[in-house]
Amino acid sequence: MSDRLYDPHPSEQGYSQAGGNNQTARVQDEINEAVSQMQKNIQLTSQRGERLDNLQDKTDALAGQASNFRRGANRVRKQMWWKDMKMRMCIIVGIAVLLIVIIVPSVIYGKHH
Repeated sequence: MSDRLYDPHPSEQGYSQAGGNNQTARVQDEINEAVSQMQKNIQLTSQRGERLDNLQDKTDALAGQASNFRRGANRVRKQMWWKDMKMRMCIIVGIAVLLIVIIVPSVIYGKHH
């Protein structure tokens, strides 16, 4: 915009037909600048809205992925828990079989001698 402000009451000495046309042209330029600035602002606001919509879409997608990850992590956790339980049961059964193999022959051998 122009550095000079619009004066709705022009001075008497500068108020001639040429001065009036010059002043009208200046006011029209200021209006054109204001319209141009408003159009730029509307365009920027529209672009911002599009970016916000894109961000919202990405946020929704990320929330869905997080939910899928959580379900998958819980499934893996349960699988690992069962795998751990199976391993513990195998170790317990192995120790029991080993004790039976060691104790039963010594008890049977101890009764005969």
